[in-house]
Amino acid sequence: MSTLSANDLKTGGIAAIEAALAGQPEAIISVRGKERFVVMDVAHYHYLRECELDAALAQSQADLAAGRVVAESAHAHAARLQAMLNAEAVAVAQPAAKRAAQAVLKRAAPPAIKAAARPAGAVSAKQAASRRKG
Repeated sequence: MSTLSANDLKTGGIAAIEAALAGQPEAIISVRGKERFVVMDVAHYHYLRECELDAALAQSQADLAAGRVVAESAHAHAARLQAMLNAEAVAVAQPAAKRAAQAVLKRAAPPAIKAAARPAGAVSAKQAASRRKG
């Protein structure tokens, strides 16, 4: 692949690009000695784009064959995505909110509220001690 400097492009214009692309589909444009851009013939661009689309289609067909698809209406799809976004937002906010709520409960909550805040099946230290005695 040939390299064309930005200065050569500036002085030579389209003729410099055509010369760089003579006999090859792509050329690199360097700016201050660093490769920055690639130019190509539009036919080559369309070929590469078609290859990219063929690869995406093949991946979609593989997903379909493997059952990695969801069949739903546009409305149901939008609702499912919104629910996923809401769940993600809750998951991000939940740990901080849970810690804050636990701190408040430890400081001032009556025993009934503390018991309600515990996971199902969990008992307080006082309840555990009375069970061991009895």
